[in-house]
Amino acid sequence: MIGIVDYGMGNLFSVAKALERLDVPYFISGEVKELQKADGLLLPGVGSFRDAMTLLKRQELARFIKKSADLGKPLLGICLGMQLLYEESEENGTTEGLGLLKGRIIRIPRKTEEMKIPHMGWNKLRFVNDSPLLDGLSEGHVYFVHSYYLSEPNPDHVLAAAEYGVEVPAISGWDNIFGMQFHPEKSGDLGMKLLRNFTRFVEKEAGV
Repeated sequence: MIGIVDYGMGNLFSVAKALERLDVPYFISGEVKELQKADGLLLPGVGSFRDAMTLLKRQELARFIKKSADLGKPLLGICLGMQLLYEESEENGTTEGLGLLKGRIIRIPRKTEEMKIPHMGWNKLRFVNDSPLLDGLSEGHVYFVHSYYLSEPNPDHVLAAAEYGVEVPAISGWDNIFGMQFHPEKSGDLGMKLLRNFTRFVEKEAGV
């Protein structure tokens, strides 16, 4: 069972619809007692890093997510949700993140006048490191909407990357913690397969 974390800033229903299409059981909740029942957590996000962290802390969800991840429960952050997994972001001033993975979120540099920020649209993934998320998949295009990205990541934690003026870590992960900078639920067949692989990882870890 997947628990989708509802803290007031997420693309909850598009993610939920994707899980329904995969016939994966899920529930949406912002209550720690309910989310504790999940075999794996999905942390979506759209908007400001600072606002998201404020809401997660206010609802005691930040502490819960960190504790759950430390105990080995699978966690997937999507878009802003991926960025929240890291140590800090420079968006609207420096803001501390969940600190589950090492790295800093910074604004995508505008390399040319033609380059548009935010990075919005389809871009090709290049697989970098092996991961259960990538099992049986081929490189393809996924859908991005973001103005900030993970800088200077641990190379071992970058599972797939995309190019947009700089190398953008598009899928990251280590052990039971994963992030996708793009929207898998809006990324066609490849996005659905990535979500399926995460749910299979959750099932395997839960012994289902």
